[in-house]
Amino acid sequence: MLKVGLTGGVACGKSTVGEMFVSLGAHLVKADEIGHQLMEPGQPVYEAIVAKFGRAILNDDGTISRSRLADVVFPTGRIGELNAIFLPAVTATENAWMEGVFASDPKAVAIVEAALMLEAGSWKHFDRMITVVCPMEQKIERFAARHGISREAAKAEVERRMKAQASDEEKVRISQYVIENCGDLAETRKRVEEIWQELKELAAGTNDHVTKKRG
Repeated sequence: MLKVGLTGGVACGKSTVGEMFVSLGAHLVKADEIGHQLMEPGQPVYEAIVAKFGRAILNDDGTISRSRLADVVFPTGRIGELNAIFLPAVTATENAWMEGVFASDPKAVAIVEAALMLEAGSWKHFDRMITVVCPMEQKIERFAARHGISREAAKAEVERRMKAQASDEEKVRISQYVIENCGDLAETRKRVEEIWQELKELAAGTNDHVTKKRG
């Protein structure tokens, strides 16, 4: 079995890379999807966030508005308060998911895709870390296309989110593998396939001599 963390900055293509690994046989869970579930009404995380930041962050139907929450958290420098509530719960859910995967498939490669692994400290508990990177201009272009907003609005939002996250350089520093997702997707897939071969061998216990050095 092998626990793999997949991280990267805003709009770098983590999800695209993650799906490539899935197509090759990896198990994958996304921290963002876990987060959505934990923030649903009635969940302990939901109650804690509303108690901390107030009902002004709620939509009319009582669900948490992520944009309203961001407007409260980022300008006031309260991201640490949110992370203290949110990240431990996400990490616990990720760990439970991996235990379930390995219980049914002892030689599985279980990948957790998350942007905030350094902030949560969870990266230390993975056997291997992968960071996806791309230039700032591509992040802005991709974010604008994904959300259907102007380049100026995308630039402002990308910069705001980056300030609340560890830098790409910090992510790369703790990773064994780096994927430069800035060109043809065929090149990205080729890199993914190269990494996958080693991950499979490690999970099967047939490549124990491979050291934890960045690829």
